Amino acid sequence: MEMEELVKKFQNKDVKAFEKLYAMYSDSMHGVIYNIVRDHNVAEEVMQDVFVKVWQKSESYSKQKGRFFTWILNIARNAAIDKTRSKSFKKVKQNLNADFFVDIIQTSESLDDKTNAIGIKAFVDKLDEKCKIVIDLLYFKGYTQSEASETLNIPIGTIKTRNRNCIKILRGLVLN
Repeated sequence: MEMEELVKKFQNKDVKAFEKLYAMYSDSMHGVIYNIVRDHNVAEEVMQDVFVKVWQKSESYSKQKGRFFTWILNIARNAAIDKTRSKSFKKVKQNLNADFFVDIIQTSESLDDKTNAIGIKAFVDKLDEKCKIVIDLLYFKGYTQSEASETLNIPIGTIKTRNRNCIKILRGLVLN
């Protein structure tokens, strides 16, 4: 079945189309979400919430604005970032033992295997180092522009400009 037809069926609340899209994208979504929340159970919970939200808001997707995958990826990324900013998430993380932090240090790769399943790592690798760093912080680690500015000790205006320019370059790589 062609992707456009599958998405139309999904938008018409076809359960089989939902199941197929879930099978196609769940691993990728989990990888993106996990890179931000760093907890498999929370990532699974957020992913389920994302797919429910996508199902409920399916009519808001428009192919003129971009690919379906990009639309769902942005929803997943935003949901994961929202989760990390929630009071309940912060409260749970306050009481973690040291083993959790050792694991973070050992597995701090921002573009792990599951994230690479979406195929974006090959495109990001083609960017210059400045772009890789900014995209990694903003899109794969869930930093705000202010947090990235503080982390890199760069003015926020520079972060915003670099982000916009790097995404433009990345978009050109992906679409060509």
